[in-house]
Amino acid sequence: MSGYTTSRAFLEALAEAGVRYVFANLGSDHPGLVEAYARARAEDGADALPELVICPHESVAMSAAHSYAQLTGVPQAVVVHVDCGTQNIGGMLHNAAKGRVGVLLYAGASPFTQEGELLGSRNEFIQWIQDVHDQRGIVRGYTKYDNEIRTGHNVKQLVHRALQLARSEPAGPVYLVGPREVMEAEVPEQHADPALFSPVAPAALAPGVVERIAEALAGARNPVVVTSYLGRDPHAVPALVELCESLALPVIESVPMHLNFPADHPLHWGYQWNAQQANPLLEAADVVLVLGSDVPWIPTQNRPSAGARLFVVDIDPVKEQMPLWHVPAECFARADLGTAVAQLRERARELADPDVVAGRAETAAAEHERQLSELAGREHPDGEVITPEYLVACVREVIDDDTLVLTEAITNYQVVNEHLRRTRPGSLLGSGGGSLGWSAGAAIGAKLAAPDRTVVSLVGDGSYLFGVPSSAQWVARRYGTPSLTVIFDNQGWKAPKQSTLGVHPDGVAAERDDFNVSFAPEADLPGIAEAAGGAWGRTVRVASELKGVLVEALDVVRSGRSAVVSVHVPAV
Repeated sequence: MSGYTTSRAFLEALAEAGVRYVFANLGSDHPGLVEAYARARAEDGADALPELVICPHESVAMSAAHSYAQLTGVPQAVVVHVDCGTQNIGGMLHNAAKGRVGVLLYAGASPFTQEGELLGSRNEFIQWIQDVHDQRGIVRGYTKYDNEIRTGHNVKQLVHRALQLARSEPAGPVYLVGPREVMEAEVPEQHADPALFSPVAPAALAPGVVERIAEALAGARNPVVVTSYLGRDPHAVPALVELCESLALPVIESVPMHLNFPADHPLHWGYQWNAQQANPLLEAADVVLVLGSDVPWIPTQNRPSAGARLFVVDIDPVKEQMPLWHVPAECFARADLGTAVAQLRERARELADPDVVAGRAETAAAEHERQLSELAGREHPDGEVITPEYLVACVREVIDDDTLVLTEAITNYQVVNEHLRRTRPGSLLGSGGGSLGWSAGAAIGAKLAAPDRTVVSLVGDGSYLFGVPSSAQWVARRYGTPSLTVIFDNQGWKAPKQSTLGVHPDGVAAERDDFNVSFAPEADLPGIAEAAGGAWGRTVRVASELKGVLVEALDVVRSGRSAVVSVHVPAV
């Protein structure tokens, strides 16, 4: 008996591929993994395996792996319990899929023997109940790849292939399952070279496409760039700045989940989310270049004019996983965004007319200054009432450029972007998807990925509760990943109310203010974090106390302890 099992080979393969952390919620399907870790520690070989991070809730594990990969570009692993644990990460799996983030998700499977024929055979009642027809089918709509580990003899190949697919653009989650008997089985020591499983190399634009787009931009009267996630690659942001400066191209960020363009740049033309009115800047454009966006505009509300020429450049230009999607573009091109922008930049410099560029730059800068002036006028409390704009302005004042901000403020997404005004690529992250609760675990993964940076999460009260804060705060305490959570506490769900008003502005719900969205009676939101994770907590109800509390909270976080500040803003 060598003690070298499929489980040991599986964990070795993860480490060989650069996986530093396994975020785990363990169950009866994982004895092989538990034993492999214990044996490695007993033999002083634990450094050869990824560090195990225990997460009492699966969504926390998935979100932590998600944000770690966002910051480093290296997928991490999540281990969950058969079908039940797989279903428990559903919302966060959606976020990783829609945010194009590589994560390797592993779940055990119920043992396939029941008479003791093999080590790991069924010995608990739950293993009959958790034996489902198609466990892999639970996640198939959200993963790039799924497979079953059937033998330890090729487990390293499966792991490296899965991670190769997870890292290849468009990146995304992958899923492996392993029956208990297989993961317990002894095998010869396994070897595989991860260098032979590199992700697909970045794709470039064809020369003819570069020429077509560059000529359209150079010859336009009012060109505009629209982007949502070019900033997934922080190195692409400076290249976009150079492209835009070469032709004086203004930039609009549509539902951004990353910093795509410095907010203080004179060519930055603001943000659009769910505004129910037209964007006059987009309407006036005669050429629109969409660089990485799933929702560049909402067709019924703020689309470009019918005569505008539209071009789409994206790692996923026709949104193959979205059943209903269309932009009436004359050209769709698949390319790595940083590579494409660099190509366009070089050709644009050759085509640029200095007089035209100077005139457009002056007009764009004037619009940028107008927007800044208008926003500054909103950054005041209403007496002692804390407005969302004032709250974000206070956060902006107390953090520095190096602070990593996670945004999950939902109905205040636009307020956060407009008033936080981040300028450093990679300093602002969102989930990329639509399932709430991401930031709680994401703060853990972000701090593990960037231990020297201060992590601040801006969340709604609903998002905070969705994040299972009791679990997240406990994990943060155990693994030394302190962060500051600032809650926009409007005492309810504002998003469903806004959606109802958007469809039924004069309905009975509006007439009677009957939306079923109140969180009364009020919960002690910081108290949850204090009880579960030993966090420092405060609730702020008046504007005059806000800045002082935020400064104190940041001092606490920098000393090594998490802090949660719940800020009362106008009620929903």
